[in-house]
Amino acid sequence: MKIAMFTNNYKPYIGGVPVSIERLANGLRKRGHIVDVFAPTYEEQELETGVYRFKSLNKKLDGDIVVPNMFDRDIRKQFQKRNYDIIHSHHPMLMGNIALSYSKKYDIPLIYTYHTRYEEYMHYVMPSLLNKNKDDTKIYKVAEQIVSKYTRSFSNKCNLIFAPTPEIKNTMIKRGVYTPITVIPTGLSENDFIRDREKTEEIRKKFNSPNLFCCVSRLGKEKNFPFMLKALKALKEKWEKPFKMIIIGDGAERKSLNLLSKKLGLEEEIYFLGNIEHDKLVHYYNACDLFLFSSQSETQGIVLLEAMAAELPVVAVSGSGVNDVVVNGENGFKTELNEDLWIKPIEEIMGNSYLFNTLKIGAYNTAKEYTAESIAKLTEENYLQLIQGKVKYVVP
Repeated sequence: MKIAMFTNNYKPYIGGVPVSIERLANGLRKRGHIVDVFAPTYEEQELETGVYRFKSLNKKLDGDIVVPNMFDRDIRKQFQKRNYDIIHSHHPMLMGNIALSYSKKYDIPLIYTYHTRYEEYMHYVMPSLLNKNKDDTKIYKVAEQIVSKYTRSFSNKCNLIFAPTPEIKNTMIKRGVYTPITVIPTGLSENDFIRDREKTEEIRKKFNSPNLFCCVSRLGKEKNFPFMLKALKALKEKWEKPFKMIIIGDGAERKSLNLLSKKLGLEEEIYFLGNIEHDKLVHYYNACDLFLFSSQSETQGIVLLEAMAAELPVVAVSGSGVNDVVVNGENGFKTELNEDLWIKPIEEIMGNSYLFNTLKIGAYNTAKEYTAESIAKLTEENYLQLIQGKVKYVVP
């Protein structure tokens, strides 16, 4: 098959969507398919086969998010060079609009992967309005309703939807999406299961702590880091054991989070490392004891599975993207949004070697269910069913 993928962000931008697209594209290529990724231009991008860059606007959104120029004529010129069998959009707007128009014009089936809960990201799109009126819940609700209605409308114009988790699928159905929905999560690459004892020990020695925790995430408001930092302050005051926490990632909130950690007296415990190349992340995962997570805005939370591939038990806040992956007592624990409840499993896991080892095994076994190879095969089967007309609509 010849597959055209459209995305509003891609490498070198750090995020779950670029990771998901790259892994799926590579997995499908290994299965003999042609996959072309249509992605925006970045200053530090690298030339890649099968990746076509269209122009980006000069202005960026908060968090240095690039805005693609959907009117770039080169997009159509490049698209017309191949007779594509499938168009796969990873966003409902901007490049999603291009994907939808090409689907109609050239009569090509359109698939949309619901990667992002866009209502959780309104502060990037309308920062000045929402920041000035941050206590006005009506403005937020209206903005959320507009985004939700638009996403539903776009989804119902597609031929098939991929949802990363059953929870997201159910949410879409409840919101009025009647296009067929299949659950297809992001897969893990072979590199996620690598073990390099020398590099792991090097990182462990660098931080020199008997209890080393980590989190990998973009530093945005929706990731709920203030909760994590305040909870870790409570852990420091209550727990008698020393610990260190490394936070990998960058974003608009880095400066304010750094100031908050100092204000909370966590200068010796919290380390903000910024962005780290994805191929090197596995060594940091392997060097740590636990993966801590506080976001409630995820669709899948691929970093949870990456951590589990390194046998890291997860302690997270219950929410979208977490509930379908983290199983209490099996591969980690998820709690309510409560500082005391959240730090309790950290103490329990690190104080009980049997529980710790049981969770490590469970985490690894969970990760093995999400290999990129198996996800690519499942995606291929759905593509074929769509082309053959076997996907049926459930008309409301």
